Amino acid sequence: MIDINLIRENSDLVKENIKKKFQDDKIFLVDEVYELDKNFRECKKEADDLRASRNAFSDKIGELVREGKKDVIADVKKEVNAISDKIKELEEKEENLQTELKRRMMLIPNIIADDVPIGENDTQNVEGKVFGEAKVPDYEIPYHADIMASFAGLDKDAAARVSGNGFYYLVGDIARLHSAVLAYARDFMINKGFTYCIPPYMIRSDAVDGVMSFEEKENMMYKIEGEDLYLIGTSEHSMIAKFKDQILKESDLPITMTSYSPCFRKEVGAHGIEERGIYRIHQFEKQEMIVICKPEDSDSWYEKMWNYSVELFRSLDIPVRQLICCSGDLADLKYRSCDIEAWSPRQKKYFEVCSCSNLTDAQARRLAIRYKNSDGDKVLAHTLNNTVVAPPRMLIALLENNYQEDGSVLIPKALQPYMGGKTKIEVKKA
Repeated sequence: MIDINLIRENSDLVKENIKKKFQDDKIFLVDEVYELDKNFRECKKEADDLRASRNAFSDKIGELVREGKKDVIADVKKEVNAISDKIKELEEKEENLQTELKRRMMLIPNIIADDVPIGENDTQNVEGKVFGEAKVPDYEIPYHADIMASFAGLDKDAAARVSGNGFYYLVGDIARLHSAVLAYARDFMINKGFTYCIPPYMIRSDAVDGVMSFEEKENMMYKIEGEDLYLIGTSEHSMIAKFKDQILKESDLPITMTSYSPCFRKEVGAHGIEERGIYRIHQFEKQEMIVICKPEDSDSWYEKMWNYSVELFRSLDIPVRQLICCSGDLADLKYRSCDIEAWSPRQKKYFEVCSCSNLTDAQARRLAIRYKNSDGDKVLAHTLNNTVVAPPRMLIALLENNYQEDGSVLIPKALQPYMGGKTKIEVKKA
């Protein structure tokens, strides 16, 4: 959510930002917010003036009592009651205006960074840096689900019978490799100075509204029937909301945390659920990183965070690239974002495995996450998040880039301690 002062003082900037995101159907909201805010402030001023008058009349009643002018007191009390009725009426109007104002404000996208490439959708994202040599072996690499099946490591048929499409069982060495990746990612981030955390997997609606747009909420989140609770789509949701309504100490910033959680997503939209594999599914596990920092530090943290993902993938000999998200591909709360994509030698192209975002104060404003600076002022913090690893996709990259001609998969040296010293996974004989 943007600062209301931007609409009061520079509404053209807000409208131009909406155009850059190709959301012209939201431009009218700026004028509506301007008028609602104007009406709200006028209403509040009128109510404040009446409260001052009521206080003055109350003082006057005290004087009249002391002077014994009982005949006048009744008339003054009538005046006070009339003022009180008017104040109550104005307070109800204030509340309604504030509700409508907030509802519209939450639909207006965050101001994007000046250097975000302008584009309508993800087809216009821009390649940034490339890390590692993207190789294609001279032998065929099977589809990732078939590689897993060759190790008796994936059972989607049973999952479909139990849970429906978009779920899976991981078994044996594949399940162990999945856990090894998460454990390695956890320790990797701890060694970077991040504090490890396991958060709640369900959060209330006010926390959901604090961390994401209404559209994302509708397309992603599973609602718990009969409860004000949602299953998290990523641990970023509960990790950022952890600091809701808090005034932090400046000396405690930056707060750097890495969290493990299962993630649950409806995956409504054009992408859909993958029928055979585990690239796009309803349930997966993830190691996440979040940072809460001072505004002047968020750009540097953004650079550090996506580079951590690159470093982790390269430590497992997986080639990756940075893909800079264009304006139309940014979710409404994001100031800037980039994906880290891993090389798929089977598809001969890169695919998304991590997403890093700087949301400036958009989440902090919704959740009232502030810190007290050296002058004693309460300042909105900036929030950032990034995927460390999401093993279903990480497993695809890992299996494909380490697949051998005989059907075995080599285990990168960094993961071997987490696999009991195993150096490779071999095909299960029928």
